[in-house]
Amino acid sequence: MTLAPHFNANYIEAGCDEAGRGCLAGPVYAAAVILPKDFNHELLNDSKKLSKKNRDLLRIIIEKEAVSWAIGIVTHSEIDQINILNASFLAMHRAIDQLITVPELLLIDGNRFNEYLGISHKCIVKGDAKFASIAAASILAKTHRDEYMQKIHLDYPNYNWNKNQGYPTKSHRLAIKIHGSCEHHRLSFKLLADL
Repeated sequence: MTLAPHFNANYIEAGCDEAGRGCLAGPVYAAAVILPKDFNHELLNDSKKLSKKNRDLLRIIIEKEAVSWAIGIVTHSEIDQINILNASFLAMHRAIDQLITVPELLLIDGNRFNEYLGISHKCIVKGDAKFASIAAASILAKTHRDEYMQKIHLDYPNYNWNKNQGYPTKSHRLAIKIHGSCEHHRLSFKLLADL
């Protein structure tokens, strides 16, 4: 399926997506990306459908060629205070805050969003597989978050964050059972499940 270059060509559009919503540890990351109207790359797709190699390659291209892009981060402790849904919205808001070019329309991956400073938005279910700017945002959010999880893995190798990125894999939950939680875990989440 070919990604649509825009929702409405008459507007400056920013695609927005997040990464790490379902994780037991680490922050949630979001990206906002404004692509040139004529941007096209044959590999561009939803980050979940790409290999790590292609995500890393596309990250370099997107960051170089985007009109504007930014990353927003909400920490694990903030997630515990405001819940993951609100944290996802806040991470997107923080990304949009940093865009050098002000968008006129926000394309949001998903079915819900908290309005941002009166800028119109359109929620699109599976938008990262439909619109180029959302796909680009999904790639930046995912690669930036994975990079962070690789970094903190060095301090906490027991949890294998270099492989599971903080998601609730069986091995991650087993590591929590054996070693307990650490300063990066989201304590409002169910860290242990039936193994």
